[in-house]
Amino acid sequence: MLRKEIIFMLVAAILIIGAGSVWAQEAKGESKQAGSSSALPLVTAGFAMAIAAAGCGYAQSKALTAACEGVSRNPGVADSIRVFIFLGLAFIEFLALLTFVVALLVYAK
Repeated sequence: MLRKEIIFMLVAAILIIGAGSVWAQEAKGESKQAGSSSALPLVTAGFAMAIAAAGCGYAQSKALTAACEGVSRNPGVADSIRVFIFLGLAFIEFLALLTFVVALLVYAK
């Protein structure tokens, strides 16, 4: 039950933080001044990278845990598990790098 409450609170916090951009929109007919810039893309990029880093860290820890358990149960397949764990960690890290690239593209726009 505690896990569901934590997930609910996390989703609620993300929605509350994201709702601020709705009220920050310009009214119809108003134009943006030439010198002003919005910090919203920077904040969005920061949150995206934070969530991606947390997710990748969790996924990597679960993958390494499973690999260590597999090697401890059957030490004869350590070389085979090592190859697959490096491949899996590379794919997991690619997700964080892809998020970084998308965040840069959003910020550059």
